[in-house]
Amino acid sequence: MSTLTTPPLAPLLTQLFADAEASTEKMRQERANVPPEEVARRAQTGDYLAFYARHKDYHLAVSPETGTLLYMLARNMGARSIVEFGTSFGISTLHMAAALRDNGGGRLISTEFEPSKIAHARNNLKAANLHDLVEIREGDALETLARDLPSIDLVLMDGAKPLYLKVLKLLEPHLRVGALLVADNADWCPEYLACVRSRENGYLSVPFANDVELSMRTA
Repeated sequence: MSTLTTPPLAPLLTQLFADAEASTEKMRQERANVPPEEVARRAQTGDYLAFYARHKDYHLAVSPETGTLLYMLARNMGARSIVEFGTSFGISTLHMAAALRDNGGGRLISTEFEPSKIAHARNNLKAANLHDLVEIREGDALETLARDLPSIDLVLMDGAKPLYLKVLKLLEPHLRVGALLVADNADWCPEYLACVRSRENGYLSVPFANDVELSMRTA
């Protein structure tokens, strides 16, 4: 049976996605008079810490479809080593940890700078009985992902968008050939897209479902 579709994880995800949708709706209402391009601009600025600190109570979660995609990719490739940039409340973390469980084990290294979100994520991982597979590193990803990394099978980029390319460069020496990268809202970081869409840089990359970029390390 799939860990993703059975208790305790399945009902927990149902509740978390409902909570995430409620928080997204609240955020939409608060942004009703702010043009979408202005929201994107704020997220792309160098003051990303302030931007995400203001959103510490929001899930900012991947969609259910992206969560399922992450599980499917990790399962299909037999992933044992996963890195996640941006834990938030741990919804995407749960999907990938479930894949590790069903693959027979492994390690997911995630990173998050907001302490309250880390607490929520850890509680959710414990509730799903997946906490033994996940290490959450607290702090700036440019520091937490600059050390002690294994050979990486799968990466999720879902943290501060201005850092996507910098985080990628930290991870590149550890990406095995065939490693997959999933970047949520990658269009908010044109430099990242330019890098992974250039075959000269050792990637194959395609947009997926409007807001996701799926890339593979080829060299």
